[in-house]
Amino acid sequence: MNYNILVCDDEKDILGAIEIYLKADGHNVFTATDGMSALKIVEENEIHLAIVDIMMPVMDGISLIMKMREITNIPIIILSAKSEVTDKIVGLNVGADDYITKPFNAVELTARVNSLIRRYFSLGASNIQTGDLKIGRVSIFDKSKEVRVEDEVVSLTPYEYKILYLLMKNPGRVFSSNEIYESVWEEEAINVRKIISVHVSHLRDKVEINPRKPDLIKSVYGMGYKIEDKWWVLKV
Repeated sequence: MNYNILVCDDEKDILGAIEIYLKADGHNVFTATDGMSALKIVEENEIHLAIVDIMMPVMDGISLIMKMREITNIPIIILSAKSEVTDKIVGLNVGADDYITKPFNAVELTARVNSLIRRYFSLGASNIQTGDLKIGRVSIFDKSKEVRVEDEVVSLTPYEYKILYLLMKNPGRVFSSNEIYESVWEEEAINVRKIISVHVSHLRDKVEINPRKPDLIKSVYGMGYKIEDKWWVLKV
């Protein structure tokens, strides 16, 4: 299947280079040089993944991602010259799935694109078993990748879904940030505590009654995260 990828960057040389590499890999590419134009493309076309620069005219990348997250859960990669950890955290906080700094390796970018698309459409890490689950008020229907909280569908990003599934599959077990990262991202975990913290925070916003006092996804001080085992688990 050929996937539709949006590339948004105000540097036309970079835009053209990414377009060439992605098309050579078999993808259909939509391009934009500002956030407003990119948002219009997302609204009018079936886009499967977006690559977004931060510093852009009309609408910057952070604002674009926030707008996109109101209408879609497709994977989003930030491509930015800003390399500070705080910049990456801000990007992840607003809904991005990955962050690549400029200058970038085109082969690595293509590999990350394909990896995110594969995970978005399969959502199945090799060490995370599949099957429907219900813990307390939260239900996961794995075939359709649908998550419901008290019968109301909630929208999760691919990584949020996989973190939730990992924890719900193993109620009571504490997973460190490194274990979560390596299970979900399938990469070596290096300085990932803040990244996992951001994703868990987003999950809590969506599945907890009171995200500031979570009763489902618990933090275990100095160790990691777990789903409270006081809830019962149902495999459908």
